[in-house]
Amino acid sequence: MKHEARRPVPEPNVEKTMVKTRAETRVESSVESRVKSRVKKRSSAEKIMAYLVANPTATAHELSIVVNLTVKGIEWNLKALTESGRLRHVGPTKGGHWEVLI
Repeated sequence: MKHEARRPVPEPNVEKTMVKTRAETRVESSVESRVKSRVKKRSSAEKIMAYLVANPTATAHELSIVVNLTVKGIEWNLKALTESGRLRHVGPTKGGHWEVLI
């Protein structure tokens, strides 16, 4: 039995387009949702700071209604803002006020 040399099959002359696999699509959508959520958190922090400039004695419950976040989400943002030095609470927990530093 003789071995015949195989000739390479010529490729069709068609422009190659990049086809995304399911995994690539999932990764892109995952990254996109992470970016959107981070942008949302920043805008929530900015909303909180803007509201506290006008109402320094606002409570977490009041902020949750205005910013449309849960009270826990407001507390998380307030903690992040105070730790970053952009916000400071002056006075006792009940009866104190917020100072926006930056």
